[in-house]
Amino acid sequence: MKAYLDCYPCFFIQALKTARLVTSEEKVILQILKEVSLYLSQVSFDVTPSEIGRGVYLIISRITGVKDPYKEVKERCIRQALALYPELKQLITASEDRLMTAVRLAIAGNVIDFGTSSSFDLDRDLKAVLSQDFALDHSDDFRKALVEASKILYIADNAGETVFDRLLIEEIGRPVVYAVREKPIINDATREDAVLSGLEKVSKVMSSGCDAPGNILKFCSEEFFRVYRSADLIISKGQGNYEALSDEKRPIFFLLKAKCPVVARDLGLEEGSIILLKRGRNKKVLS
Repeated sequence: MKAYLDCYPCFFIQALKTARLVTSEEKVILQILKEVSLYLSQVSFDVTPSEIGRGVYLIISRITGVKDPYKEVKERCIRQALALYPELKQLITASEDRLMTAVRLAIAGNVIDFGTSSSFDLDRDLKAVLSQDFALDHSDDFRKALVEASKILYIADNAGETVFDRLLIEEIGRPVVYAVREKPIINDATREDAVLSGLEKVSKVMSSGCDAPGNILKFCSEEFFRVYRSADLIISKGQGNYEALSDEKRPIFFLLKAKCPVVARDLGLEEGSIILLKRGRNKKVLS
């Protein structure tokens, strides 16, 4: 997915929000905004929003010296999700369709995203996603792919939703490689976040080598590429990974909630839609 004009003011707002999170010095914040403005004025339209985001957050990190501005936020979100884990596990166990309930919960966890909004109500969103119809529903393809798959790769998104990913991986009940970011970027999941969420108990956790808010393949490690190329089922969580991988020709299933108008438009859906999309299947066209 290529960047839209609408992405540019969004990146500027993200830069301001993150800068204020790590410093109260107006001069430093102004320097960040100036450099981000210059960077955005020079960036190519041919790249994905994830790649542009990488450049924005590298500027913030370089100027402030803060490598993980969302560290405390991520830990708080993970603890909040872990507190819900027993209740959510029971919900899956009691459901008529355990797999799809776990899929819905994994998507519900995707609301914990400080790249698109710092405001969310987890309890409300969990209830909404559990009752909401899929705008794109390729669940039959997903079930078939799970039965046939011998090598499953699960690409993580935000740290707070790693507990929800764990629930889905437990329900899949097969060996899974869980790929996280190499370094902190916004609130995306790193190895440290995955371990805190208990992912090492149910999957093989590895770094993709990428330090962008989306799994951009040209920034990934050769080790990850070997896993990516050999996987016969890839689960891609979240908007950032959709932005980075939607044009790839691999057996990818995208699980996400369309939380911004740009991603919704690219999918041909209304903002707020939830999707389970098999790569290569037709998107919708808004009337």
